[in-house]
Amino acid sequence: MKEQADIQKLVELVERLRGEDGCPWDRAQTRESLKPMLIEEAYEVLDALDSPNPAALKEELGDLLFQVVFHAQIAQEKGEFRLSDVIERLHEKMVRRHPHVFGNADLRTAEDVLKNWEDIKAAEKGVDSSSRPDSEKSLLDGIPSKLPALHQAHQMTAKAARVGFDWARIEDILEKFREETAELLEARTTKNAEKVAEEVGDLLFVGVNVARFLGIDPETALKRSNSKFNRRFRYVEGAIKSQGRELKNATLSEMEALWEEAKKSEGPKSKVRGPKSKTPKTH
Repeated sequence: MKEQADIQKLVELVERLRGEDGCPWDRAQTRESLKPMLIEEAYEVLDALDSPNPAALKEELGDLLFQVVFHAQIAQEKGEFRLSDVIERLHEKMVRRHPHVFGNADLRTAEDVLKNWEDIKAAEKGVDSSSRPDSEKSLLDGIPSKLPALHQAHQMTAKAARVGFDWARIEDILEKFREETAELLEARTTKNAEKVAEEVGDLLFVGVNVARFLGIDPETALKRSNSKFNRRFRYVEGAIKSQGRELKNATLSEMEALWEEAKKSEGPKSKVRGPKSKTPKTH
C-alpha cells in the first residue's frame, strides 16, 4: 500500500538523520531534549485545527508524526522496540476496544461505547500493565500528570461520569457553581490567601464540569474567549494610540467605551467582558 511505503520512507529518513553520517543536531537529541518539541508540535496541531486552512493542518500533523517516528527511532537504537511494534500494538488495541465493530458486541450509543471502553481498559490493566494490588488501582490511572490542569480536570471527571459519578442535570452543576462562588466570597473575608486559592481552584473545577456536561471542550472554549479578549483589547489599545496617547493615561471609562465599540463591531452574542468602569482600580 502507498501509505505503508510513505511511512517507511519517513522511517528511513529519520534513520539517516540519526545515522553516523547524519545531522549533528538530530544525532544529539534525546528523549528529554525532545519533550518540549513534542508538546509544542501538539499545540501547533491544535492551532491548525482552528484554522480554515487544510494545508496548515497537513503540515502540523506531519511535524507531530515526525516526533513520533523520531522517538521510535531512539527506542530502536536502544533495542527496546521499533515503529512497526508501535503500530502493531496500536492496531491490536483498537480492534480489542471496538468489539461492536470487529466482534459481536451490541453497543448502540456513544455512551455505551465509552463505558465498555473503560471496562476493557480496566481488564487490560489487570492483565498486563500494573503490578499493584487491586485495592490500589483506580479508574483515574493513566491520566498523564503533566496534562494542563484544565484538560486534566476534564479527563478525570469524564472518566468518573462514565461509571455514573456525575450530576444528573446542568442545573445541579450551575447550583454548585453558585455555591463555590459564595464560598470564594466568604474565603476572601478571612484574608487567608491559601484558602482563597483553594476556592478559586474549586470554582474553576466546577466551570470545567459545566463545559463537559454540555459536551464542550473547556480548553477550546477558553481559548476562543482568550482570542476575543485579545482582539478587543488590541482594539482599545489601537484606538488610544491613534489619539497619540498612552494606554496607561486613559481612564477606565474610556477603555470600557472602546471595549463596547469593539464588541459592536464583531456583531451580537459576544459576552467576553472587560473591566467595569463602576469598579475603579488603583495602580
